[in-house]
Amino acid sequence: MFNSLHEECGVLGIFGAKTADVASLVYLGLHALQHRGQESCGIAVNSDGVFSHYKGDGLVSEVFSPEKLERLGNGNMALGHVRYSTTGGRDINNIQPLVIRHIKGNLALAHNGNLTNSDEIRRKIELSGGIFHGSSDTEAIAYSLVSDRLTSSSTSEAVEKTMQTVRGAYSCILMTATKMIAFRDPNGFRPLCIGKTADGSYVAASETCALDAVGADFVRDVRPGEIVVFSKEGVQSITSHCREKEKSSLCVFEYIYFARPDSVIDGVSVHHARINAGKFLAREHPVDADIVIGVPDSGIDAALGYSQESGIPYGVGFIKNKYTGRSFIQPSQKQRENTVKLKLNAIKETVDGKRVIMVDDSIVRGTTCAGIIRLLRNAGAKEVHLRISSPPFKHPCYFVTDIDRQIRRRGRNCEGGRSRLARIPLH
Repeated sequence: MFNSLHEECGVLGIFGAKTADVASLVYLGLHALQHRGQESCGIAVNSDGVFSHYKGDGLVSEVFSPEKLERLGNGNMALGHVRYSTTGGRDINNIQPLVIRHIKGNLALAHNGNLTNSDEIRRKIELSGGIFHGSSDTEAIAYSLVSDRLTSSSTSEAVEKTMQTVRGAYSCILMTATKMIAFRDPNGFRPLCIGKTADGSYVAASETCALDAVGADFVRDVRPGEIVVFSKEGVQSITSHCREKEKSSLCVFEYIYFARPDSVIDGVSVHHARINAGKFLAREHPVDADIVIGVPDSGIDAALGYSQESGIPYGVGFIKNKYTGRSFIQPSQKQRENTVKLKLNAIKETVDGKRVIMVDDSIVRGTTCAGIIRLLRNAGAKEVHLRISSPPFKHPCYFVTDIDRQIRRRGRNCEGGRSRLARIPLH
């Protein structure tokens, strides 16, 4: 379980597009979701049941050129995915969307999450003659759908059956010859929302920022356990399969780190959630200092909240190189360390000779804090006080966040409630 593939990804689907160049629309949406996965990406286009797709390693802008988007052809429906995987997960067969051709018709699937019973599902399918090409949980979902479709009257019925089999975190978008289906696990671990464009196209996406990118207005979130079917007959919500209402368990890391601050997830603004976290942090762990700074990008809002609550001025303490990736979602430790070296530079005029409160969103692996603090010391900071706006890691996460054994052990030894903090002495 601990060595299996854990993913933090972004999904986006468009149904009923009035423009022939639907691939370019998905491209724009994936750009907005790039923060959710920077290892690989893919787009599948549906033209009257004929699927064309392209995917590869790298950023959206690296994988898709105008020529490649044009070669995907025209269609009124398309599906896209950006992906992050842990070490060992880099395999062309794991890049999504997964496109499958079978007797009941073509389908493409994009998935964000992590199943807890994927090994059990894979074994059952393999013993019945199925052949897996990759190692992702998405393939287990896709083959379960194919198997259930053979004994179902419709694809939506097959989705209902599959949801009774798979366990864990999943927010999925499925594209068939005539429909797009969005479905979310009963606990709502991963976000998924619906939007609508001015010309009547429907969009499903991991975050509302992607809706903005393609010109869609937010309609609502897909409810935990819900199946939403988009077809020429309209939009259908299926909840008859849902068991007694379960407690919603959206991953708190969406608000702390994963999501873009301009997104709204399950009715809560990510930006305001981070500002409020900073305000709580200032109340619970005040310190006498001259300036508050945030570590870009996800620590900035919490720093603003800390400043507002404490009355200590906020300042821009770092300049970020926007052409580097997010260090946490780099697959290897060496890559993470190199990314930190490249991505930030301290502004001497802001911190020189001052007592600095540095607010960051979280301590995940603990590999970046020392280097960032060293930047401030080298820039002349008199004191550096580290404040962390997220709760401590105290228990393992089996569903959505890739946290190895060492981090879980350290997390259980963390003290404090809302924040983990340390006063960093000058040497």
